[in-house]
Amino acid sequence: MFADIVGFTEISARRSPTELVELLNLIFSKFDQLSELHGLEKIKTIGDAYMVVGGLPVPHSDHAEAIAEMALDMQRGLSEFNTETGEALQIRIGINSGPVVAGVIGTKKFIYDLWGDTVNTASRMESHGIPGTIQLAASTYELLRDKYQFTARGPINIKGKGEMTTYLLTGQLSEAVQSDR
Repeated sequence: MFADIVGFTEISARRSPTELVELLNLIFSKFDQLSELHGLEKIKTIGDAYMVVGGLPVPHSDHAEAIAEMALDMQRGLSEFNTETGEALQIRIGINSGPVVAGVIGTKKFIYDLWGDTVNTASRMESHGIPGTIQLAASTYELLRDKYQFTARGPINIKGKGEMTTYLLTGQLSEAVQSDR
């Protein structure tokens, strides 16, 4: 999953560097807490973007659900942050599921990182998403379709991928609805 603060360039132009770091630290610290709560692995922050993965380094069968729950919690958390601070920030979230290559490369500033088409597609789901939404590729939709509510966004042109059918995660299904499926 990739999450990005919408309009960050404009936000950064109105704040001092210290204020900007404090703002990001508050938001990303909350995201770090959510990552731990949901048993996910934070990979890194990239400027105003946040990258997290489920099922690594230890595989677990509910990785897609954990990512979906974190994404929904991130939206709620940012809404609470906005209420508390008077901000009007939005995030755009992109999710994809599939195989990845993970590891540490290089000899300086070691960082655990991920590579592959799955990662690239998750990034594209975020960058081609709609502000304030959680956009998923079809692979993740298939894993979650019986447990969550979605709006089909339909086919959209994704840079480097071509036309892809995507979905917007809008919430959880009630247990009664899940048992009917």
